[in-house]
Amino acid sequence: MSDMLSLALANLASPMVLCFALGALAAWVRSDLDIPDAIAKGLAIYLMLAIGVKGGVAMAEGGGARAAVAILVAGALSFAMPVLAYGLLRFFARLEPVDAAAVAAHFGSVSVVTFVTASEFLAARGLPAEGYLVAMMAVMETPAIVTGLLLARRAGYATQRSREGARHLWREVLVNGSIVLLVGGFVIGWMVGAPGYAKVKPFMGDLFNGLLCLFLLDMGLVAMRQLRAAPVLSPATLAFAIVQPLIGAAIGLAAGSALGLSTGGVALFATLCASASYIAVPAAMRLALPKANPALYVTLSLGVTFPFNVAFGIPFYAALAVALRA
Repeated sequence: MSDMLSLALANLASPMVLCFALGALAAWVRSDLDIPDAIAKGLAIYLMLAIGVKGGVAMAEGGGARAAVAILVAGALSFAMPVLAYGLLRFFARLEPVDAAAVAAHFGSVSVVTFVTASEFLAARGLPAEGYLVAMMAVMETPAIVTGLLLARRAGYATQRSREGARHLWREVLVNGSIVLLVGGFVIGWMVGAPGYAKVKPFMGDLFNGLLCLFLLDMGLVAMRQLRAAPVLSPATLAFAIVQPLIGAAIGLAAGSALGLSTGGVALFATLCASASYIAVPAAMRLALPKANPALYVTLSLGVTFPFNVAFGIPFYAALAVALRA
């Protein structure tokens, strides 16, 4: 317990989390602090490309069959976890089927920013993860969307899109910018290896944490403004946004241990399973399930689960991973 508390306090005192808190505080007091959209988008592009390249470099140093199995397991979990989330939302939070399906898709997919934050937290504590976790993350973006749409269709909420519209949806999902950057960066890193990465390390490595601080400052602003503008959420719905990540983390811890991941890999996979998408999935849900309430699924994933994971979840999952390997 003392180790877990010390990890949590260390995470809360990290520059990244404090920058997130600063952004949230600025939005709470209605400051005019703002990060221009172009800069925020540039920071996101940098972070996703950098984490993809670093993962590819690590993969070049070793992966093989174990990596392939781990990637398949990650995809399978992304397919399955929305079913559990949907059941909780329907029977405990009493959400309408279309809203429950849309929210469930978010909580089966993953948050790139949570992954990046957890990666830096673990690396700073001497718990690096396997490079192919980046590929696992990329694979987990899409299957949950498919499950969410199937759950909505089963409940009678067909997407009512033409064949051309369906093709447009899958194009949006499969060539989403975050997927292109992560997978493309991963392939580049895998191809060039450590010698090639050394040429760009001053930019993609040394500047990474500083630019992550700026990005999390913006995310704090966005999360708090989203939370302030959201309609009143029921206690059961709010509880889901905390309980579901804990369930996902437990699944990730068990699966990561069974896959033979390192302690850092187990913690990072648990964080992936505990995270919720607020970039790729909202875009897909707006297109495929227009009757679902965006204020509900974006608020839960970005306004509740994301801050919980960044401030408390990541050190908690790391401490559990360490305890499992003790």
